[in-house]
Amino acid sequence: MLKKVFFLGLAMTVTASPAIGSVQGGASDETSEAVVSPPVEKSKPKKITDRNHPDFVRCRSEAIIGSLSRKKRTCMTNKEWKMTHREGNKSSRGFIDDNQPGFMPEGI
Repeated sequence: MLKKVFFLGLAMTVTASPAIGSVQGGASDETSEAVVSPPVEKSKPKKITDRNHPDFVRCRSEAIIGSLSRKKRTCMTNKEWKMTHREGNKSSRGFIDDNQPGFMPEGI
């Protein structure tokens, strides 16, 4: 326990020493002046109302198997839905192609 306190105190003095040195070291007026920028107005991004826009968020509810009332809500942008559909189609197409009778690769 004493070692932890010692190392914690050592770490605090090492990290705080540059800040203390600049305050007590008599820094020149040029380096001690802080540049204050004018406050920036933070505007909220406009809400996307076009349902076909790639960044429009769509939510879909899916029934959870084994439950009569629970549903899982999934929300993604149109772009993410499109990518999800593509990946699903690609994996199902690969599954069907792998199980097609016909040409068999060598070694099987």
